[in-house]
Amino acid sequence: MNLTPVQFVAIPLFAAFLIPIVAKISKEAVKYIPGIVFLYLAYVAFTLFPKALEKPIVEIIAGFKPPFGIVLYFGPTAAFLVSMVMVVGFVIWLYSFKFIIREPSEKYYMLFMMLITGATGIMLTGDVFNLFVFFEITAIAAYSLTAFLRDKDGAEAAFKYLLIGSFSSTFFLLAIALIYSNTHTLNMADLAVKMQNVDVTTKLFILILFISGLGIESELFPLNGWAPDAYSQAPTPVAAVFAGIVVKASLYALLRLVFLMFNWSEVFYLLLVLGVITMLVGEMSAMRQHQIKRMLAFSSIGQMGLIVIAFSIATVPSLQAGFFQMVNHVLIKSLLFFSAGYLVFHSGSKDISALDGLGKEKPITSFFFAFGALAILGLPPFSGFWGKMFILMAAGNSHLLLVVVLILISGIIEAVYYLRVISRLYFYKETTKEVRRTPVSGLVAMGILTVLIIILGLYPNTILAYLKPAANDLLHRTEYINAVLGQIHL
Repeated sequence: MNLTPVQFVAIPLFAAFLIPIVAKISKEAVKYIPGIVFLYLAYVAFTLFPKALEKPIVEIIAGFKPPFGIVLYFGPTAAFLVSMVMVVGFVIWLYSFKFIIREPSEKYYMLFMMLITGATGIMLTGDVFNLFVFFEITAIAAYSLTAFLRDKDGAEAAFKYLLIGSFSSTFFLLAIALIYSNTHTLNMADLAVKMQNVDVTTKLFILILFISGLGIESELFPLNGWAPDAYSQAPTPVAAVFAGIVVKASLYALLRLVFLMFNWSEVFYLLLVLGVITMLVGEMSAMRQHQIKRMLAFSSIGQMGLIVIAFSIATVPSLQAGFFQMVNHVLIKSLLFFSAGYLVFHSGSKDISALDGLGKEKPITSFFFAFGALAILGLPPFSGFWGKMFILMAAGNSHLLLVVVLILISGIIEAVYYLRVISRLYFYKETTKEVRRTPVSGLVAMGILTVLIIILGLYPNTILAYLKPAANDLLHRTEYINAVLGQIHL
């Protein structure tokens, strides 16, 4: 069978439509479909990855060559991100296997597959309008998953997400309309060439619309008002999907557009400022929370600010550091949400104070949370240590000493609220609680993430070799243009 990048979009989409049909025959069988899809697509991703490192794979849809036709671009950056999505998607599916108990599972898995379709489409498409289409597919699935449990708080969080997301879509669509009216093309490689002829005022307005639209989904301050409620009220695996897949796809879309069409030093300075503010506001807000999932939500916002800082420095080492920290965020934050989900389940409350003594009653689940907390703080030998170290080194080499200081301050704030939770788990007097079992599938999912975090911490070079081509692919737009259009334009 011929392996092509189009399978990353077509197969999850087909699975989403297949799940309701299979559910008519066996509701139990639909649980296995996403797992099979993720395993197969992980095989496709890891098979195509070496080829993408040698030469980007450009998939032409329906035989119409660019810039007139639609293309999928599977270069080193997309290969890295798609591979990451398939791995974390499989782990989230495994965790979800016994977690979704209040609704028929086919609805959850169908929406999950639709979200994967949209997210991988965002990472692969070479056309800005199709980027908008995949963006909408992802958003609609995310809104539905937020309200999946059909309770009052979930419905309110989903409505807030939908309301803010509608502004995101509007800004994005307005930017596309302005682009097309000025360049008469939607192909991103062609736009990288033709945007040079657009007047500066119009380009600046388009840039503001893109940052406003994609910044909402990327959790940039002050556009991230949806995130705390959505993370805390959605089912636990959905919160991991948001942190590990949705936000990463949106940030990649923003970075790809900026590096291709708005390659100005002032733009990267703006992103640097937004990243620093997002990091500090997220960490300080997390410290003030009394509910565990809201604390993790604000912590996720702070981590995204740190990742944006790395990418805004716009050097090969800083981009490598940004990608490395992106992997850390996916693995560690998923582990924290997974373990927190069962801590909430065991305690019967989302309040941090309700976790007192659970370290003795539920030692394995509590260990996974403590492990994730220490990892995200950047303690050796966990992978979080290298992620923060690489970003600090990149900032230092670019003489951004104030940024280095602010990252260290945010790390101290982060340590305060994570150690507070750990102390409640292990050093506070335990209270009488109903003892419930954590499903084996949940323990295995958390165990896989723990092992990956340890491996990356002990052997960071295992992925650094793949991150340098990804950084070059994002930083050097000429190669992207030549690969898509087939001729030298710059």
